[in-house]
Amino acid sequence: MFGKRIKIKELLLSDNVNYQATVMGWVRTFRNNQFIALNDGSTNNNIQVVVSLGSLDDITLKRITTGACIKATGEIIASLGKGQKVELNASSIEILGDSDAEKFPLQPKKHSLEFLREIAHLRFRTNTFGAIFRVRHSLAFAIHDFFNKKGFVYLHTPIITASDAEGAGEMFKVTTLPLDGTAPRNEDGSINFKDDFFGRNTNLTVSGQLEGELAAMAFSDIYTFGPTFRAENSNTTRHLAEFWMIEPEMAFHDLEDNMNLAEEFIKYIIRYAMENNREDLEFLSQRLEEEEKQKPQNERSELGLIQKLDFVVNNDFERITYTEAIDILKECSHNKKKKFNYLIDKWGIDLQSEHERYLVEKHFKKPVILTNYPKEIKAFYMRQNDDGKTVAAMDILAPGIGEIVGGSQREERFDKLTERMKEMHIPTEELDWYLDTRRFGACPHAGFGLGFERIVQFVTGMGNIRDVIPFPRYPKSASF
Repeated sequence: MFGKRIKIKELLLSDNVNYQATVMGWVRTFRNNQFIALNDGSTNNNIQVVVSLGSLDDITLKRITTGACIKATGEIIASLGKGQKVELNASSIEILGDSDAEKFPLQPKKHSLEFLREIAHLRFRTNTFGAIFRVRHSLAFAIHDFFNKKGFVYLHTPIITASDAEGAGEMFKVTTLPLDGTAPRNEDGSINFKDDFFGRNTNLTVSGQLEGELAAMAFSDIYTFGPTFRAENSNTTRHLAEFWMIEPEMAFHDLEDNMNLAEEFIKYIIRYAMENNREDLEFLSQRLEEEEKQKPQNERSELGLIQKLDFVVNNDFERITYTEAIDILKECSHNKKKKFNYLIDKWGIDLQSEHERYLVEKHFKKPVILTNYPKEIKAFYMRQNDDGKTVAAMDILAPGIGEIVGGSQREERFDKLTERMKEMHIPTEELDWYLDTRRFGACPHAGFGLGFERIVQFVTGMGNIRDVIPFPRYPKSASF
């Protein structure tokens, strides 16, 4: 029964007429008891199903409501209506699933993104979210395609871990111990994890990088692509508590190799989406254009969505050092007129999103790769430069978002790494397995992390990261 179904996208792309076809999907609208706009999620475009007057009984007609799921069989004919080449002249219609029109939340009208977040289980059926998640799929496929073509090994790193790769401490605990205060404790009052499931303190991972480095010391080139978790109380348009990360690790790579690969990678996946999701991106571009009209003139983007993506894939990223960036920011009129929330007054401070966006949107007007950050604001595993002040780190900054990639050349020298870990109070005994990669056949290596939702946000032009993941997790929200 269902094997005969033809996807609506396939029908609409073809000029063929005068043949029998079966379509299945969800009713968007039903006009005059005659014209059904049907959508199956393969495209934003609906096929018009024409019901001959008198061909259906009244009971069936009443069941063809917005949101109902139907099967329609009939002849594909040339359409006389505007904006469509073909339509289906139905010879039979079967109701697969009823929908109470009065209770169905997605009426044929414009809904706010805030409202749609409240019904995230149904928002896939809208044009906006249909386009977003088809683009998300293409980007995910392109990621695997890119690394596979380069001979990388796809590695699944643990989701439950006993290490904090970032040293930030903002992690979700994983435990089977009781939460009512009766968990066993040590003499100093801390929780005794010996009776816990894993027999030690464990968390949800913030990164698969450390495990990725272990594999790179055997396979040369690996990548991970999986969920990561941050327990920071950030209610922003850029942060999620659960998100997906792509983390390649490459043996025999230095900082420059790392930058080159990251830039090539970003351009590849964006280009793939542009070639395979043009229709969706044009819809999202038009949506963004209408949204931009509501903003003051000085806050509007200079480029439309398609133009922005074209610009990124066809131009070299600007590459500057952290020190050069600080000089630019310190001397810019924005800083001198105190328009930044965080003023730039000295070398060594951590750049905020507003600084990153100023560099890419106002100063260079293109993506920027910042390198050689102060070691005090970066992780312990980054390779120390000869100046004693900076590390071989790199961040890629994108218009509209800020940091989209973070990476570095890793510290391969055992003595330098352990010295840095002691400085940062990271227990070497707990990471002894990690240090083995420096004891046995160490080599220069590098890697980076790309937050998948950030790149989806960038490519779709969506203003809030909660709208590019199916079911967003953030403070006080774990619905669905």
